Amino acid sequence: MTARDRVLDAYERLLVDAGPAAATLDAVSATAGVSKGGLLYHFPSKEALVRGLLERLRHRGLEDAERIRTAPEGATAAWLRTSSPPLHDDSGLSRTYVAALRVAGSEDAAEHAPAVFAEIDDGWFTALREQLGDAARARLVQLVGDGLYLAALSGAEDAGPVPVEDLLAALGPLLDGPSPRTS
Repeated sequence: MTARDRVLDAYERLLVDAGPAAATLDAVSATAGVSKGGLLYHFPSKEALVRGLLERLRHRGLEDAERIRTAPEGATAAWLRTSSPPLHDDSGLSRTYVAALRVAGSEDAAEHAPAVFAEIDDGWFTALREQLGDAARARLVQLVGDGLYLAALSGAEDAGPVPVEDLLAALGPLLDGPSPRTS
């Protein structure tokens, strides 16, 4: 693992575990096990660190959209199965996404974050639309997955999650029926 990746991993961990106020450049360098000079070599400012995080999110999100698009079980099943990830996982898209959400409204992220979130959201939507054949069905499935993700983030899923197979069965008539009217 490169020093740059260690810095981004440390930044994500601090954002997710302790929040933006705790993710100072000093704390990031200490958590990453690199000197502050080493951190500044890769990310010369806090804004550059945020941009690095957002670029990592873009990369991971678009990679995930491609994985969903090409999943053997189909994009719908793949999307719903991965919409309730283990949020305490120490790596991967979910941690990067949550970390980016933590800084999305900051001055350092305000210019770039909305476009990154929109781009990866569109990647997922496009994968679903390709499988389902129309925008309404794709949006419906995407919103169900977004709801599952929000439930996982908030802890609401702990109250009794519905198995993905049951969700797919319930959505089946909507997804297999006649195409919705578009005007």
